[in-house]
Amino acid sequence: MGHKNKLSVIAVLLTLFICGTMLMEHWKSQNAAVETILYWGSTGSKVMEVQRKLKQWGYYDGPIDGIYGAKTFEAVKLFQRKNGLKVDGGVGPQTAAALGITLNDTSTSYQPSRGGGTSSSGDLYLLARLVHAEARGEPYIGKVAVAAVVLNRVKHPAFPNTIAGVIYQPGAFTAVTDGQINLAPDEEALRAARDALNGWDPTYGALYYYNPAKTTSSWIWSRPVHIVIGNHRFAK
Repeated sequence: MGHKNKLSVIAVLLTLFICGTMLMEHWKSQNAAVETILYWGSTGSKVMEVQRKLKQWGYYDGPIDGIYGAKTFEAVKLFQRKNGLKVDGGVGPQTAAALGITLNDTSTSYQPSRGGGTSSSGDLYLLARLVHAEARGEPYIGKVAVAAVVLNRVKHPAFPNTIAGVIYQPGAFTAVTDGQINLAPDEEALRAARDALNGWDPTYGALYYYNPAKTTSSWIWSRPVHIVIGNHRFAK
């Protein structure tokens, strides 16, 4: 075989190798993307985690068996409908974030003890979304205060012990009810959420807040107010 023919063969083999590698990487990435979606027929610990969350919040009344069947599917759709998410019955990144879970087994989620804990970037973003939705137009300290109320509830035995659990507790926040929770937070909301997660609590332990000009709850007026920040009154 001549020198030129050898070079041609080597070039062809190298091209085939590169193309094969690219196709393999594409296949892997496609499969990885599919694996992050839970849907009817999925099984495993992540499905159990979804079922536990939905059961805790009253959306699901079936067994915690790790099998994504009809009851889980309908419960997910109900959760999505109630929280302004795309109603498709599947648990993708947005629905998972709303549930306060991660779809990647190698990542960690915020699961503090009653004494506190560390947060993931997903919890920071969710908390910032609530701050943005509930406290737009408030002074910066008022935004930190709203985030602090969520974290105070996480630590209190009368409330769910995760950020997502507190935020998505039925009827807890107007922004969840009207869908504003799904707005993208601005930089100030992200910074306020981060400051609260780092321990700043301008409310000194408040569990509730309300705007007296907007609230329709008669019960909230019975709570003892101990500080006013911006347009919000904070109470225990």
